[in-house]
Amino acid sequence: MIPLHDSIPGRRFPTVNTALIVVNFAVFLFYELTNKDAIGQASFFPCDITNACHLGLPWAISWITSMFMHAGWIHILGNMLFLLIFGNNVEDAFGRLGYLAFYLAGGLAGTILQTAVTLLFGTTADAREANLGASGAIAAVLGAYIVLYPKSRIFGLIGWIPLSVPAWFCLGLWFVLQLFAGGSARIHPGAAGGGGVAFFAHIGGFAFGAFVVLILTRARPSYLRPDDQAQARPPRWHDNPLSTKDSAPAAPRTSMTVAPPRGADGPQESTNDGPRPWR
Repeated sequence: MIPLHDSIPGRRFPTVNTALIVVNFAVFLFYELTNKDAIGQASFFPCDITNACHLGLPWAISWITSMFMHAGWIHILGNMLFLLIFGNNVEDAFGRLGYLAFYLAGGLAGTILQTAVTLLFGTTADAREANLGASGAIAAVLGAYIVLYPKSRIFGLIGWIPLSVPAWFCLGLWFVLQLFAGGSARIHPGAAGGGGVAFFAHIGGFAFGAFVVLILTRARPSYLRPDDQAQARPPRWHDNPLSTKDSAPAAPRTSMTVAPPRGADGPQESTNDGPRPWR
């Protein structure tokens, strides 16, 4: 399913989310397309962690730069479409600086899991493949979104057929497919397109995003939880920072009445363009 938009408008202009999209396109257009060595220079290489190779930038830098690299037009357009649709509401919840930190941390979480799986279960050649792409971070955005807005409607296309499904189904199914494809790729090398897609970066990013939101909402149970009403707004953690004070949080900007919080009920991260991994 190709998502086109969701049923929940943002509270304000998504400054950071828009900036991330602009930066990703700028890097692709003005760095990658004009520099044939760009992927080798700015991608992340798992073997660099163990000092088995020294390719491109040091790994302490390349885990960030690789998140703004893409293997081609389809890769970047798909990733940015997901970020455009789902990122604005998550930025509403975290605030601008909080969202930026969350986005980068989600990308790091995806890189850590993908690297661990590669080094533990992959070959030497696997560890020397370039990892690049924003979808570990975008998967974290999806993980946060499914917890904040499980009942929102996602409108999209399957082929030329328009479809509207709840977020818990759309994103939940995407995550299940990543688990299945990732397991198949590890058990049967080359299966499920495993040579080109970093499924475990998707899995790590998504799990990180969902976990962070669950922890934050449970830490302040009086916050509005938008799982009961699709149009309700997410908690504004940046407006009500965690503290030990007994003062009540500011009232959410909504005219709807919601029940007390209950329990909480995917992009493409890949590993190559041709032989390279990409995400």
